[in-house]
Amino acid sequence: MAVTTLKEGNDITFSDMVDEMDFGESEIEKAFSGATVLLTGGTGFLGKLLIEKLLRSCPGIKKMFLLARPKKNKDPTKRLQEQFDEVLYDKLRKIQPDFIDKIQLVEGDISHASLGISEQDRQMISDEVDFIFHGAATVRFDESLKTAVAINVRGSREMLTLARSCTKLRSYVHISTAYSNCTQNEIEEKFYESPLDGDKLIDLVENMDENIIKNITPGLLGDFPNTYAYTKAVAEDIVRKHSVGLPVALFRPSIVIATAEEPVAGWIDNVYGPTGVVVGAAVGLLRVINCDLCAAADLVPGDMVVRACVAVAWRAACGGAGLANSEHAPADVPPPVYNYVSAPDNPLTWHQYMKLNEIQGLKVPPTQAIWCYLLVLTQTDMAYAIYSFFLHWVPAYIIDAIAVVIGKKPMLKKAYRKIEKFSTVISYFSCRQWKFSNQNVQNLYKELCKADRHNFNFNMSELDWDMYFHNHVRGIRLYLLKDPLDTVPQGLRKQNMLKVANYLLIAILGFVFVRLMWWITKLVIGF
Repeated sequence: MAVTTLKEGNDITFSDMVDEMDFGESEIEKAFSGATVLLTGGTGFLGKLLIEKLLRSCPGIKKMFLLARPKKNKDPTKRLQEQFDEVLYDKLRKIQPDFIDKIQLVEGDISHASLGISEQDRQMISDEVDFIFHGAATVRFDESLKTAVAINVRGSREMLTLARSCTKLRSYVHISTAYSNCTQNEIEEKFYESPLDGDKLIDLVENMDENIIKNITPGLLGDFPNTYAYTKAVAEDIVRKHSVGLPVALFRPSIVIATAEEPVAGWIDNVYGPTGVVVGAAVGLLRVINCDLCAAADLVPGDMVVRACVAVAWRAACGGAGLANSEHAPADVPPPVYNYVSAPDNPLTWHQYMKLNEIQGLKVPPTQAIWCYLLVLTQTDMAYAIYSFFLHWVPAYIIDAIAVVIGKKPMLKKAYRKIEKFSTVISYFSCRQWKFSNQNVQNLYKELCKADRHNFNFNMSELDWDMYFHNHVRGIRLYLLKDPLDTVPQGLRKQNMLKVANYLLIAILGFVFVRLMWWITKLVIGF
């Protein structure tokens, strides 16, 4: 006789309910069954998520090649193991304990000619690969133009050359950015005129002295804010020109932030962009930021980005299967473009972004805080300069001076120089407004079957921002600051102590100011 165990409230999970639901067959999972995938950028934030999602939701994948730079004195197997020991892969490891057996490291370098791949590996890729995700790029905004072109532009051309040799290729996704055409006010899902022909730019930087390139970089960039956006725009020109006859799709996510729900809610491994603002403010170091409070903060969670990316690959395979090396491939139709953005479907302003982080963050302050939380949002350069002087530089000089007196190493001035550089970079994006269109993305979601809408849901209109930021700040605390949630009571106590210290300091400074003004007034009256 079977024994039925009743579950109490705390034991019941969402998966207990949906496991019994029949969503039917997944078209995406079926498309990837038995397939071999090549992925570049697999050690980056999105790359890690893409690997995990593909292997977990498409368990029929035969093999996955990861292009990675060679490391001296480091065994490839050990390198793989180090990456896949992360908490990000715990869920996958539970479902598929031997998933790493499907992964094969291909040593190469995206910035090198022919990708630095051996002839043997190139032949293996050409013979076996069905799907390619090209996500490798330098995301440093201050990267030298020569390096940025080698990685973002020439690397994209080399990848398309490799793709053309793949006899089984069914789909190729080039991962760009929604801000590749940031000089436009309205960004549609189409190719724009490149600031410079991609092939000519490659020839230019390869045949010119690096010092000369450095001197002419501002002129080449024109209205582009940095070499990253500029080279991503030129890379799109490379995709348009060199993808003829290939089943290629261009995927443009906007600002990618921590995961919303899977495989771990709130997971993040970098402090780029808006995440850096939250981290800096949480520890009490960043106290003023310049942004347009009413402008849209076009943010997209990492897990939703990779779901959309996989769906784009599936769609390219459906519409372009067999196009590779085909005489019947359309030569005059550019690849489809997908703007994966949030503003059209689920808008969020920068003011809302900061406020939601503040509301949730004050509930779980980190124990590493060096001062109490205070973040002033300014909307003009003048206001930012004034607040920055009093809230950043004055405390930095005072504390560093004290450090020197007591024999410690001064650190705050150096930290605030980095913060100033960081603030300048992100202010370009936080002080401007773009209008994005995403009809192709919306149509793609409508094409998904019931099972794929469940397994690969990338519908931004369904995202609950309040719940998202609840997980977001806790993820930052746990995965970036390495501060477990069981230390929240200590963090709250420290935050209260820092508030008292802050009020005391303000009182002392106020008293000194009043005394100084009284002394000056007395001195003036005395004359």
